[in-house]
Amino acid sequence: MKKKRGILFGVVFICVLFFVIVFFVRNKESAEPVSKSDFKLNTVVTVTIYDLEEKEKKPDDKDKRNEKGIHREEKDAEEIIDKALKLCDKYEKIFSRTLPESEIYALNHGTLPMEDGYYLLSEECAALIEKGLYYSELSGGAFDITIEPVSSLWDFTSGEKIVPDAETIAEKQACVGYEDVELKGNKLRFKKEGMGIELGAVAKGYIADKVKEYLVSEGVKSAVIDLGGNVLCVGEKPDGKPFKIGIQKPFADRSETVSAVEIAGTSVVSSGIYERYFEKDGKLYHHILDPATGYPYENGLVSVTVLSEESADGDGLSTACFALGLEKGLELIEQTPDTEAMFITEDGEMHFSKGFVYCG
Repeated sequence: MKKKRGILFGVVFICVLFFVIVFFVRNKESAEPVSKSDFKLNTVVTVTIYDLEEKEKKPDDKDKRNEKGIHREEKDAEEIIDKALKLCDKYEKIFSRTLPESEIYALNHGTLPMEDGYYLLSEECAALIEKGLYYSELSGGAFDITIEPVSSLWDFTSGEKIVPDAETIAEKQACVGYEDVELKGNKLRFKKEGMGIELGAVAKGYIADKVKEYLVSEGVKSAVIDLGGNVLCVGEKPDGKPFKIGIQKPFADRSETVSAVEIAGTSVVSSGIYERYFEKDGKLYHHILDPATGYPYENGLVSVTVLSEESADGDGLSTACFALGLEKGLELIEQTPDTEAMFITEDGEMHFSKGFVYCG
């Protein structure tokens, strides 16, 4: 009799243990992510947190577990996201070419403080300019952050569809040339009058990296940062699987994808002519300008998507590779460690670097 009771007790214990395990596993899997979006950096920015480290509970704390048994409340994630979104505002006031209160605006208009003939830059501004100059040199000037005198002539957002006259473009072209920027630490000077800096092709990637850095410092273990074409992940999904990120189909709705990739802790950045453009007299004009002509590139490419460890590198490379064209762009990617890319040409064909892996 005692033996039967022991067996019965053992069976009941195993069943209870099984249901407890299933309960907690299901709860973990069903935990809802916390997400917020806002219009910043001239695009829709979305930060989604999937998993946070649990706060260390003090002995005198009241039990703040929610129904899923998690110490960290939803408001913790919301507060972290709010602060992450504010970082976008902070960096826009440094890197924006058009905000009168920004550091780059002051640099381009000659109102930044100077010392011994050099403009004095903040640490963040100097770091991003250095990154931009690196990719300008790497591309042989096909991508050039000193395109600002020319890019300021073009307006792809107002809907006015104005093509600058050739004489003005030629005049401003004479002020373009990354080789004529001298950067020493946080000091910068232009070797020619009328020069300016345009960081639009690298700023969002840099900001995404800074947002990720902040999220990790706050104990975020799993998240997706989406800065409108720049996607950066923190870790992997809570179930241990990678995030599946869709690659937008050019000239289609943002929800329509042409392919997808699986990433964990890394970045996906796309640059393309479909992002900002207008059509006039049957001709399409887009925002990726050729420093050699002052007009939009016409090299048969529609978009370039780069997979990299850091988003700033993906940003710089995607624009540099677009500027270089399909053949030279692919060559550059193959020479860059831990980096892959997909190119889409005007005929809709997709071209991949050797290690690029897509999942649909």
